[in-house]
Amino acid sequence: MRLAKRRTPQTKRGLLPEAKHLVLPAGIVASGFPRVEAICKSILIEFDPWQRDLNRCILAKGSDGQYAADIVALSIGRQVGKTWDVGAVCFAECIAVPETTVVWTAHRFKVARESFDEHRGMAQSPKLAAHIDIDEITTGAGNECIPFRNGSRIVYAARERGSIRGFRKVRILVLDEAQILTEAALSDLAPTQNQATNPLLILMGTPPKPTDPGDVFTRIRAEALSGETDATLYVEIGAQKGCDPDDRNAWREANPSYPKRTPARAIQRLRRLLSLEDFLREALGIWDSSSTGVLDIDKWRRELADPAQQFEGTPPLGLDMTPDRAWCSIGAGAIDGKRRLVELVEHRRGSSWVVDWFTDPGKPHRRGYRVAIMPGSPAGSLIEPLRAAGVAVFEVSSQEYAHGCGAWFDAFEAGTLRHRPHPDLDAAVEGARVTKREAWTWDRRSPNAVISPLVAVTLAAQCAAQPREAFFAAAWR
Repeated sequence: MRLAKRRTPQTKRGLLPEAKHLVLPAGIVASGFPRVEAICKSILIEFDPWQRDLNRCILAKGSDGQYAADIVALSIGRQVGKTWDVGAVCFAECIAVPETTVVWTAHRFKVARESFDEHRGMAQSPKLAAHIDIDEITTGAGNECIPFRNGSRIVYAARERGSIRGFRKVRILVLDEAQILTEAALSDLAPTQNQATNPLLILMGTPPKPTDPGDVFTRIRAEALSGETDATLYVEIGAQKGCDPDDRNAWREANPSYPKRTPARAIQRLRRLLSLEDFLREALGIWDSSSTGVLDIDKWRRELADPAQQFEGTPPLGLDMTPDRAWCSIGAGAIDGKRRLVELVEHRRGSSWVVDWFTDPGKPHRRGYRVAIMPGSPAGSLIEPLRAAGVAVFEVSSQEYAHGCGAWFDAFEAGTLRHRPHPDLDAAVEGARVTKREAWTWDRRSPNAVISPLVAVTLAAQCAAQPREAFFAAAWR
């Protein structure tokens, strides 16, 4: 059984090699960066090579001249220079396009004020006098604004104060501290761009703590890395997980501005001030397991099935569909005593292909397929079409599913579960969370990942645990 893969995130070899992850939006034909760079040179702003690459990606455009990315998400640590870089891009765009409104937000007023102070220093350059009257810059708390002579402006505000709701036609919206951006705040802010021409939305932050309301940032990261979206630019710069936090090579991986612009002393200061966990997140840009899920992804990746270990005949299958009905997954499972073997065998967009997949005459043993489905799940709508096509369907109750999730987790913790490697299943395991509202089960609405591959292999293992006689009695009732 071969997997029909979802969209592979587009990357460009040699572009931004400093990034651990670079996911480009689809359809890029040009970039607005040459214009921005020319303006910045005229006002004596120069970019480092990694910033030039980053800005080329941020300002990438499609064939219609619009920005290719609906969302730009930057996971970059502290003391790297992202505030200065994105600020320079905003300055150039304000100069190039009259009447441009940029809203720069942070969760806390203090952080928004720090960004304003840094940019106000840039604005006081003599080369900007033709574009900015420094006497018109407003500095009152809560009213920070850098106005341009052509009607453009950069406004700074804290999301916690809810002071952005009244804005309209915001062309560039910068959401700093994205690791603590809530869904409620995003729903307030996103409409400010509805009437803007060619708007640009930029989220930037560091990996969230377990206590942070980081669902938005985590969800966007998971969608980008899994290839679920083709309209997001995702850039992650960070050291490798498990590195020595005092290794200067790790500092270089996490901070392309080190040591030229960010001295060792600045990083050492963070090392002294922050806990080890916070230093790994905020200075080295490392996403930790508690930020993304409940399963140890490193343990998961180690416990691969022996290539010689094969399913006998046609294995029991599990079928799941995402809550938005955008993806369907088919998993296979087998149980031998206490040992379990699972595999993700198919994962595709939509659901129209599912019945044909099970009834394809070119597939071996097609008459022997047994598939487990939860009737109350989105995939429940496929039960009758599959049965009409001659497929044996086992309906898994909510209680049986809870037992299956628990048994799957227990086998994983005991080291008796093996799997065949697959990136979509890996992403589901890494991002999985659990819900305990009624029973301990995988949270099907997890913001961290598309978990239907995990649900599918869990159902497959649950199907494998059923006696064949009991299975067919249930299947044909």
